Amino acid sequence: MSRADPYRKVRQICLALPEAVEKPFGGHTSPAFRVRDKIFVFCFEVGRPAVNVKGAPGVQEALVEQDPGRYFVPAYTGPKGWVGAYVDGTPDWDEIAELIEDSYRLVAPKRLVSELDGRAPSA
Repeated sequence: MSRADPYRKVRQICLALPEAVEKPFGGHTSPAFRVRDKIFVFCFEVGRPAVNVKGAPGVQEALVEQDPGRYFVPAYTGPKGWVGAYVDGTPDWDEIAELIEDSYRLVAPKRLVSELDGRAPSA
C-alpha cells in the first residue's frame, strides 16, 4: 500500500459526514477535515502516516494504554485530549471510522449530529 492510500481511506470516511470538507491546516500539506470550519481530523506524518482525532475525556488514555503501537499522545494537541492513530499497515478501519465519527460529533453543530443520527446504517 502506498503512503497516500491510508489518507484516501480517511478522506472517504470524513467526507461521508454531513457538511464535512477538506481544507488545509496552517501551512501543512497533509489533509485536514472540518465541519463549519472546525477541525475534527487532520493527517500528518510522524515517520509513519497518522491521523489526529478529537477524543472525549478518557478516550486518549484508554487507547494509548490498550495499544501503544497503534495509538499515541500527539504533540501540541495531545494535552487537549486529541488522539494520534497510525494508519499504515493494516489498521482496523472500522475502529478508525468510529474515532473519526466521534471526533466529528464533538465539534459539529447539534443539527448536523442529528442529521448523522437520522441516516440509515450503511451496508
